[in-house]
Amino acid sequence: VVRLATKLSFAEAKSTAEQFLPVVPSTEVVEQATLGFGRFTAEWFEVAPAPEDDGDVLVILVDSKGAPTATDRELRRRRRPHKARDKAASPRHRGRKRRGRYDPLPRRKKGDKSKNAKMATVVVMYTLRTDGTLLLGPINKWLYASFAPKRHAFEVARREADKRGFAAGSGKVIQIVTDGDIDLERYAGQLFPEADYHTLDVAHVVERLWEAGGCVEREGTKHLTLWVEELKTLLFSGDIKGLLAELRRAQKTLGRGKKKKRRRERLTENIKYLSKRRAMMGYAELMDEDLEVGSGAVEGAVKHIVGKRCDQGGMRWIRERAEAVVQLRCIELNGDWDRFVEHVHDRVRQQ
Repeated sequence: VVRLATKLSFAEAKSTAEQFLPVVPSTEVVEQATLGFGRFTAEWFEVAPAPEDDGDVLVILVDSKGAPTATDRELRRRRRPHKARDKAASPRHRGRKRRGRYDPLPRRKKGDKSKNAKMATVVVMYTLRTDGTLLLGPINKWLYASFAPKRHAFEVARREADKRGFAAGSGKVIQIVTDGDIDLERYAGQLFPEADYHTLDVAHVVERLWEAGGCVEREGTKHLTLWVEELKTLLFSGDIKGLLAELRRAQKTLGRGKKKKRRRERLTENIKYLSKRRAMMGYAELMDEDLEVGSGAVEGAVKHIVGKRCDQGGMRWIRERAEAVVQLRCIELNGDWDRFVEHVHDRVRQQ
């Protein structure tokens, strides 16, 4: 039932298990058992053996995803003593009376969709095997997610890379792919200084080009499409210097009038973003080497690990509980569930 709770909410895990088992624990017991197993996840990731028959090129993709967490006000409401049910003519009248006791929620401002999110950092790691001019894979894909600071995710990735024979000084190729986050770039440099490539996800760059183009040409026009295609040609040919020169030339055409001030600011922002990440945009070389240019694997992982289980309507998590669920979800997706349960049972017996 705990394994089922890594895929469904605690209540849905209970109701689903009731269709197949004669006796099922309560929702509260399912939740506490899940958190109990969650106490051992960090230890498991540390002692879990490295996969066998690995490739010779290591790819590490990192991204983040927010999960809605309970505010202090919501936690106070959860933790206050439960009152006896009011006597009422029917459930709907009891509900009306109960809702009248609560303080009305403050009205949100226009455009405010905040869910008090806490960010989880997700790591996807796999290897590629050289076969002539091609790199075949992915081999031994491994997932990890945590709500701890971003550096922690890189520390775990470093430990896993060392386990798999990609320690500093091994001479093997390591590629890191991120979304351009400055923190991720800094921690990658600190913990993987020997990495051969640190790549900016090409989808983020192309999106920036469309945004920059929208500052110069009208949205939806043929001129905008043709101009962005020219920029993409420069990008994939490796002419980053020419790409930036073209953007700066377009910047000058906007003039200095007040009407175009906001467009100039947006275009300047995009030029600065791309200029700071020139070293991460060697897509021509990466495609020649058959390496990764995008972070699709981790983009899918953040939706599947965090979004699908923790970011549903009405959910409000306590961070420690969300941590247990996403890490158990990673263990299940890594195919290590049976070995993990055996490890937990052994540890509990020892204790």
